[in-house]
Amino acid sequence: MKSILFKATDRGTADYGWLKPNYYFSFAQYHDNTKVHFGLLRVLNDDFIAGGGAFSTHPHDNMEIVTIPFTGALKHKDSTGGEGVIQAGDIQIMSAGTGVQHSEANASATEPVTLFQIWVFPKERNIKPRYGQKTFDVTERANKWQTVVSPIDADNALWINQDARFSLTNLQAGAALDYSNSFKNNGVFLVVINGSVEVNGQPLNKRDALGISETEHFTVKASEDAELLAIEIPMN
Repeated sequence: MKSILFKATDRGTADYGWLKPNYYFSFAQYHDNTKVHFGLLRVLNDDFIAGGGAFSTHPHDNMEIVTIPFTGALKHKDSTGGEGVIQAGDIQIMSAGTGVQHSEANASATEPVTLFQIWVFPKERNIKPRYGQKTFDVTERANKWQTVVSPIDADNALWINQDARFSLTNLQAGAALDYSNSFKNNGVFLVVINGSVEVNGQPLNKRDALGISETEHFTVKASEDAELLAIEIPMN
């Protein structure tokens, strides 16, 4: 097993007043030649959006964009007709394909939104743009993986234009959970949303991440109650 550690304290940061992002990979004015992507995972931004904050209408193309909110509510509107509000328990995906214009805004004038926004290179380029969102029962991820994004119909998840899977779990302290790849030769970018865990002897704390490759399975053990995101992704 090969692994690359991404410490939360080593992430890129910015402060735009209404937006305070933390970057796992090079983005905007932050650039680190050693942190440009992990396989076909290009962007993972950990965003704080103040009340009333908004991203004005802007374009995307040929990118799979997943948004996972933790607190607050986020409004979305795009040129495909996709529109909605997402909050904790919801997942949103947009396949930008041939091109789409969209905007995102905090649904509250006073309460902040915190979220992950994740960009994945697509399997097929120039598809018809599409939008989806879904509410998941968070109790279904207690000490087990709940797949929320996947191209596999049987997963009952949001569809993605890539051989990639996004899975979430809430682990109790002391619990151990195995992860097995769905696609051969994929890697997994494992993010500790909250709590602390250990993988193959490597301790990981809140917002730390571990890029795992050259193995088809691994085990996570919770040092304390923990919330995790596993992004299984092609490495090339």
